[in-house]
Order: sequence, then C-alpha cells, then structure tokens
Amino acid sequence: MTPAPDSALLSVRDLCVRFRGITALDGVSFDVHRGHIAGLIGPNGAGKTTLFNCLSRLYGYAEGSIRFDGRALEDAPAHRIAGLGIGRTFQNLALFSSMTVLDNIKVGRHARTRKGFLANALRLPGVGVEEHDSTRRAEELVRFLGLDPVADKRVSELPFGTRKRVELGRALASEPKLLLLDEPAAGLNHEEVGALGSLIRAIRDQFRLTVLLVEHHMGLVMSVSDRVVALNFGRKIAEGSPAEVRQDAGVIQAYLGTDS
Repeated sequence: MTPAPDSALLSVRDLCVRFRGITALDGVSFDVHRGHIAGLIGPNGAGKTTLFNCLSRLYGYAEGSIRFDGRALEDAPAHRIAGLGIGRTFQNLALFSSMTVLDNIKVGRHARTRKGFLANALRLPGVGVEEHDSTRRAEELVRFLGLDPVADKRVSELPFGTRKRVELGRALASEPKLLLLDEPAAGLNHEEVGALGSLIRAIRDQFRLTVLLVEHHMGLVMSVSDRVVALNFGRKIAEGSPAEVRQDAGVIQAYLGTDS
C-alpha cells in the first residue's frame, strides 16, 4: 500500500544543463513525494541520465534548483550525497568484481560509518562495534534480496541478473531516503523483470523510502509507479498518473513518431 505523502521529498525546479552549447535539460520541473515510486521515462537522449547525474552531483547545472528533504543540493559535494540520504544504482554495473557479494553490499555502509581510516588502521575503540553493525545490516539485506546462497561468492562468478540485485543491496545499505534506480531492468529476461517490479514495491514498503526510477521497459514503469514524468529532448512533455501519461499525445509521438 502506498504511504500518504506529507510533502515533496525531492523538488526539481527549472533545471537547465548545457554541454558545449548542447542543451541536455531545458527548464525541467517536477516533485517526488515521500513514499511514492516515481517513473522517469523518455526516448534515448531525452535527458534522464543527465538528470540522475545532477541529483548525484556528478554534473553541475547552469540554471534551476534541486531541493532534497528541504535542503538545496547545489553546495553538496558528490561524496556527501549518500550521507544525505540519496542512494543510486547505475546503467552499467559498478561493482567490485573480485569481492564477495556480502563485501560489496558492506561497501554501501561506508556512508553510515563514523570511524575514519586512522581509527580503523589502529583498531581504536568503537571500530569493532561499527564493523559488527555493518556486517549485520549487510547480512539482513542479503537475506531480503534472496542472495544467501551466493553471499560468499565473488561477484565476477555470478550471472547478470544476480549482480543487479547485489548493486541494489549496496545502494540500500546506505539507508537512503531516496533510491535512484537507473534502468534496473536492462539486460533482464521477462521473468526477472516481473520479479523486479514486485521487489521495487517491497523495497518501498519494507524500508519506507521513496523511489525515482529511470527505465525503458514501459510495462515495468507503468505497473509500479504512482506518478510518471516524461522527457524528450531535455524538456518535460508530460506528467501524471501512469494512465494519463500512457495516453498523452506528446508521449505517443515521442515514442512512436505518430499522433495515434
């Protein structure tokens, strides 16, 4: 069941991004409410990943603003974003292939630990407690994601769909308020996509977080999203419920090149 939103967790206003004269985002505005699953759709080159990179502070922006949980993100460096409560997966898997599933997920706990390099090197008081807590939380995510049978295997030994779940576990390990999923269905078969939809809803409900989903698989987006935003050539062309966006003439034309 979708929690009732009390306010916008994420507010994007008049966002503009330009690369050497090319406008990647042109005055994009939308809100994502707490507890919602929001879908961000559009053809290739629409600006979806550019927007995600702005939210992650990997890209700057020429104009506009982004507010997350009441805070402006303009001055937040990229390495602080996870600590603020924004977790992310990527189009291309960014895992440590020589490390185990459990250790990859534990990496995500870094944003929630307080002991620095020196404290860990010298094994100062509190380091052991923090390590134990990180391991326990990572093991809980392993069980939640059904990764128990492969927890001690190196990621390089696993099939693509399983590695996708490992990356999801790493993002969840940072205890995000907002989870950014960048094309999580890419490379998955029909059965895996169906399971992914159920998993996204379970994550939202279990961890009481908010999800912003970039995805080309329209069946997945429309089945899990509370609200959908459509982009094309860097501009917002539609926003509304999945049913409203599915029937929008601008969205149909962007995807099919026709008004019917």
